[in-house]
Amino acid sequence: MGTVEIQNGKILIDHEPVQLISGALHYFRVHPELWDDRLDKAVALGLNAIETYIPWNLHEPHPGEYCFSGITDLPAFISKVQAHGLKLILRPGPYICAEWDNGGFPGWLLAVPGVELRRMNKPYLEALTRYYDVLLPMIQKKTYPNGGPVIMVQLENEYGSFGYDKEYLKYIGDLYAKHQINVPQFTSDGAVGHYITGGTLPGVLMTLNFGSNPENAFKNGRMYRPDNPDFCMEFWNGWFDHWGEEHHIRQDDASIVLDEMLKMGAGVNLYMFHGGTNFGFTNGANGNFAEEYSPTVTSYDYDCPVSECGDATEKFYAFQKVIAKYTNNPNIKPVAPVKKVCPANVVLNESAPLLQNIPALSTIKGHAVTPPTMEQLGENFGFLHYSTMIDGPLYSKEKNGGYQEVIRLIDVNDFALVWLDGKFLGSRWRENGRNPIEIPEVPAEGSRLDVLVENCGRINYGPKVGKDFKGIIGGVALEMQYRFNWDYNMLPMNDLSGLSFGAFSNDPATFHRGTFELDEIGEAFLMRPGTKGLVWVNGFNLGRYWNKGPTETLYIPSPVLKKGTNEIIVLELEKLDSAELRFSPELRLGALKEKERTLTEW
Repeated sequence: MGTVEIQNGKILIDHEPVQLISGALHYFRVHPELWDDRLDKAVALGLNAIETYIPWNLHEPHPGEYCFSGITDLPAFISKVQAHGLKLILRPGPYICAEWDNGGFPGWLLAVPGVELRRMNKPYLEALTRYYDVLLPMIQKKTYPNGGPVIMVQLENEYGSFGYDKEYLKYIGDLYAKHQINVPQFTSDGAVGHYITGGTLPGVLMTLNFGSNPENAFKNGRMYRPDNPDFCMEFWNGWFDHWGEEHHIRQDDASIVLDEMLKMGAGVNLYMFHGGTNFGFTNGANGNFAEEYSPTVTSYDYDCPVSECGDATEKFYAFQKVIAKYTNNPNIKPVAPVKKVCPANVVLNESAPLLQNIPALSTIKGHAVTPPTMEQLGENFGFLHYSTMIDGPLYSKEKNGGYQEVIRLIDVNDFALVWLDGKFLGSRWRENGRNPIEIPEVPAEGSRLDVLVENCGRINYGPKVGKDFKGIIGGVALEMQYRFNWDYNMLPMNDLSGLSFGAFSNDPATFHRGTFELDEIGEAFLMRPGTKGLVWVNGFNLGRYWNKGPTETLYIPSPVLKKGTNEIIVLELEKLDSAELRFSPELRLGALKEKERTLTEW
């Protein structure tokens, strides 16, 4: 039986000291048929371990309903890591941050009565314990002493950046003990005072997260744990993008920082080794007391050693040279570029207005006095549709002495579109009532008001995690008069097979369909087709696009494609640029932005 121990400032595997050179690879951001390819490249880079988070919201999408298949097949991923001769560092959460929706917490959890996340709170811990009672036995079977690759498991995640509740951290540790997780536990936090004091526990391995100046970072850590092995659990070798920003790259040479850490004998985990993609609706967002809401883009390329589509970058080979200096790893070698295809332009010749297809898309429907949120309906992702009647008559501004009737959306999250009797009145972003929508005359028999709200990603970091509800939060008012009694439909967009297509029409909130032919399969990249929306290829949700940038392409993984005829469906919420879709021969992540960061940022 194998052993993993922390002794005398060293990590010992089978009683031998090991310098872990690991890389972050999130199985849930990579098509499962490409896991082997990405792990092959981890081996070729010279890594001896892989690190991954585990997203609660994918594995328990509804209370008591568990999913461990396809892209969420964690046991299969763990087995593949082992088959590649790599060790595995697991970070089960329950909070993962990761620029992932809600930091990994399920949306339904936010609506549990009395729940308070990440602390000793009975409703929260009851839900967590139920989930861990399913998850942890899977992990226990895969631990190193039991013949698997798992050598360490994390308690919570960067807890010192959020709160101070040692009993809560101990509670998670006790759950691990209950399920006989017989490998070392660890914490990971920023390399600064209160992050360390808040996030660590006695007897638990302390690891640090930073992107530069490792000597100072480890020096800070040793002030609190002089006998602790130096380990950077998140070496930020790149960065992520928000919509409306320029594409980020590291300004300095990250390989120099890696060299410094390996020379010191420290353990290192590259965050990220391969970033992957926020497929579907899974991206998170940033927002705290000082910042506005900023959702993360679909691409999670992260400017890291292996690009979003699986190509080895210049950083890959720079890191490879550094790793070769400190190991005798015979697996280090060049890797070939991935095969790419660039389909011919696609004409979108059919359309299906979303409002007319509500019955085919709705999974939950009902009537409520006050419009419910997505969380109250027990859902994580997608859109919510609301409708109500406005009594008439209401007269135009000209007939009403210059007074203009308006609709105010009160605290609506995130992107809302409004219609009156099927006529599109406009869209609003995170509306708080200050930007009302003018409405035309309403006849005596009244008019139907429709509001469609897109969840653009819940906040994943900081004090607002777990408080970013989606849908109509504050209500809808005719001027200052609240409107009650709404019909609602939850639209997760998991199945588009029931859509009814007709002639092409470039109207807001409309699905458009076309086909393209392929003689061979490879990685592909669709150019942004319009203002704002989503794209499905052969039923697979590629994710969001937005003309705010920076990304100009949506990545299409090769396993999604097939020889012969392929179907593409675009949901454009505003207006397509053209009825013809174009592809790119390569990733186009946007204009580069070199951003300097301090020690605590990098």
